[in-house]
Amino acid sequence: MATVNAYLNFDGQCEEAFNFYRSVFGGDFPMVSKFGDMTPEEGMAPMSEELKNRVMHITLPISEETILMGSDTMPGIHDHKVGNNISLSINTESREEAEKIFNGLSAGGKVTMPLEDTFWGAYFGMWTDKFGIYWMVNYDDPAKVQAH
Repeated sequence: MATVNAYLNFDGQCEEAFNFYRSVFGGDFPMVSKFGDMTPEEGMAPMSEELKNRVMHITLPISEETILMGSDTMPGIHDHKVGNNISLSINTESREEAEKIFNGLSAGGKVTMPLEDTFWGAYFGMWTDKFGIYWMVNYDDPAKVQAH
């Protein structure tokens, strides 16, 4: 069965915000990745130190069922503004479940990242549904995630 969590986006303040949230909820960050941790892809423009230090992904469990997730946006790639800075993130138990949810909820909407295998070992996609709600779907293939 799929689980749904909040995914928050920031314009360079993600780490500060998540440290604040941790001060309220407690706990630890099981995952923190910076954009500078990415392997450079061919044709990718070099990043400034400020952009390399932006958070690409962070997680903070706030209960056994709920995880608060977040990232910073990249200037010129994502249009960050209050109101579009939260998505619902769905974690599935299979590729098939990810495809069913992605295809169903993106119908009539706008796909912003097609459902595909990622360098971090997940099967992942993003879209805005026909009602303007931002969504992500993620399947962590155990065989691929363990390799990273």
